Amino acid sequence: MITTSRSELLQTDLSKFSTGNYVAGPKWKVLSWYFVNYWIFNSSLPWPYGLKVKLLRMFGAKVGNGLVIKTKVRIKNPWRLTLGDNVWIGEDVWIDNLEDVSVGSNACISQGALLLTGNHDYTATDFPYRLGRIDVEEGAWGGAKSVVCPGVRLGSHAILTVNSVATRSIAPWEIHSGNPAAYVRDRVMKK
Repeated sequence: MITTSRSELLQTDLSKFSTGNYVAGPKWKVLSWYFVNYWIFNSSLPWPYGLKVKLLRMFGAKVGNGLVIKTKVRIKNPWRLTLGDNVWIGEDVWIDNLEDVSVGSNACISQGALLLTGNHDYTATDFPYRLGRIDVEEGAWGGAKSVVCPGVRLGSHAILTVNSVATRSIAPWEIHSGNPAAYVRDRVMKK
């Protein structure tokens, strides 16, 4: 029987990493957004929501009416962002959208949540990007400090509870909790 030691196996070589054909956007746009994001969105100052909406639209985001977007929010690429009507985005949310992110009307992304559209392929030696869009459908709720991973859909009125990690899509009207998030029960609403 031939055995292979771990040192003889292929290993990660980060010096070979490249973004491949991925381009965030025109360099002028990416650089301009960096400053706007830093000084307005990721600021502790409570800039007016109306100003933030205008800036998001100016940089290519599709934004509905009634957006509530708190302080210390980071958005990687607003031109890859769609927000419906009456969306709430809490303090310290990070929308790391290397790929498209869509948040439906009346959906809530609570404090400290992370919408993560990119990861790395750990099976390849050069550690390339693995990207996947995120869809948070109407009435869904990403709880505080929750993480939504690439390619995940939070179905209509689904809930990802506090500090949970969604590695797979969550069906409409279901509540999921834990790391990785697992089904807890159906969501029932009272009048």
